This record gives sequence, structure tokens and C-alpha cells, in this order.
Amino acid sequence: MDRIETIDQLETIYGEAPERALAKESPTIIPEYAAFIRRAPFCMLATVGPEGVDVSPRGDPPGFVRVADERTLMLPDRRGNNRVDSLRNIVRDGRASLIFMIPGIGETLRVNGGADLSIDPGLLDSFAFEGKTPRCIVRVHVETVYFQCQKALARSGLWDPAARADRSEVPTAGQMLQALMKDRDFDGDDYDRTYPEHMARTIY
Repeated sequence: MDRIETIDQLETIYGEAPERALAKESPTIIPEYAAFIRRAPFCMLATVGPEGVDVSPRGDPPGFVRVADERTLMLPDRRGNNRVDSLRNIVRDGRASLIFMIPGIGETLRVNGGADLSIDPGLLDSFAFEGKTPRCIVRVHVETVYFQCQKALARSGLWDPAARADRSEVPTAGQMLQALMKDRDFDGDDYDRTYPEHMARTIY
């Protein structure tokens, strides 16, 4: 047999989780976890829908995710590609998870729970940034919160300047689009050349 198919098989291979790995899980946002969230400028939002799972990057200056209370987080939906995959999933399913990252910090913070979308005018206005108001607010209703140890980020060297990739090593957005839109009138080089100006105009 070359595939794990039962929980018993899995537990036989991995054994029990150490006590401290379970003790770090909380049903509420303790003050220390709140401090981590308030300092994080970046998180990943995972959602579930009829088409499957989706993960979307979210970022803004630290504090962009608001700790409303010990069981509620709020994050603004800033401008993106307008696919709204995460938002569609939240409307139809509601399950959501977040993982928070802070540059230079090895630990990450994981939040699991349910989510909904608010378009309350006052709430939207409270999240305005650079004169732009988000079109909705993602509210995450916390069920579990826990931090993840440093091993994954240490192995990846994510915050090590020496691990940074040279731009020439990775296909650009224009090159990837060019490969996908080869039968259409699309200029990938022009896309890359004009994108910085486009982003400056549309980032908020």
C-alpha cells in the first residue's frame, strides 16, 4: 500500500501531537494573538465553495485586520482582479481560515472559523484608506486560533535576503498571460511595462 487512507494509518505513522502543540490552540483571540494580528501586514484567506477551495492573499499596512472582539476579526476587501472567488465562497459556504505573516518573524498565526460579508455604510467608511472605501468587509467569526512554529519559514529561508529570487529567474505576469492568451491579441511585454503605472492608479 502506497497511500494513507485512514486516520488509524495516519496516527500510526505520526503518533500523538505533543501537549504544547495542543495547548497553543484557543477558542478566542487572547491578547498575545491579538497583538500578532495587529502587527501583521499580510495574511492568506482560505475559503470553500462548490467549485473547491480557494486561497487569496490579503495585505495592507499593519492593523488592516481589525480585532473587533475576542471572537471577531474584520478585514476590508481592497481592489483586486475582481474575480471575487473568496467572496463567492463566503456567500455560499461561509467556512474560512486565515494565516497571518509578519516580515522577519518566524511564527505564523492561524485562525479558523466562519465568515460573512458586511456592507454596513458606517463600517465601510471606518475602513477607508487613502480616500477609498472598500466595497465590503469580511467578518471572520473565530472558532480556533493558534500559532505555527518557525520550522517551515526557517526551512524556506523566506525572510533571508540571500533567498530572494532574481526577477529573471521567474516568469513575469505578462509572460504567463502571453502563454495563456497566445491565440489572442495580447502583448505581454507591454503589459509588464505598463503595469507599475496601472498598479499605482488602482491599488486602492
